[in-house]
Amino acid sequence: MTTQPSRNLEWFANPRPGREYEIRFDCPEFTCLCPKTGQPDFATVRIRYVPDARCVELKSLKLYLWSFRDEGHFHEAVTNRILDDLVALLAPKRMTVEGDFLVRGGIHTVVEVSHP
Repeated sequence: MTTQPSRNLEWFANPRPGREYEIRFDCPEFTCLCPKTGQPDFATVRIRYVPDARCVELKSLKLYLWSFRDEGHFHEAVTNRILDDLVALLAPKRMTVEGDFLVRGGIHTVVEVSHP
């Protein structure tokens, strides 16, 4: 089993496809780098979705989020990238991703993006 960062997201079949329900994840250890300064940015990434046929596998999600650690990303771009990648994998009925970034330069940033 790998414990290295990976962009390889995995899924499993929704065990209750006939029932609409919401899945929520709080990922309080997200990090990436500021693309301007190279300094680390810390965030809580919150993911909420109503699955259709597929659910995301949690270890792959953890390794996926970890893969951003040594890369420079603007808050807006990385939050949208996470949503785009998860929507492409899962084709959920609804999904929202929130990036709640710690203060940088005296500014607290929250980016929320949704599908559809």
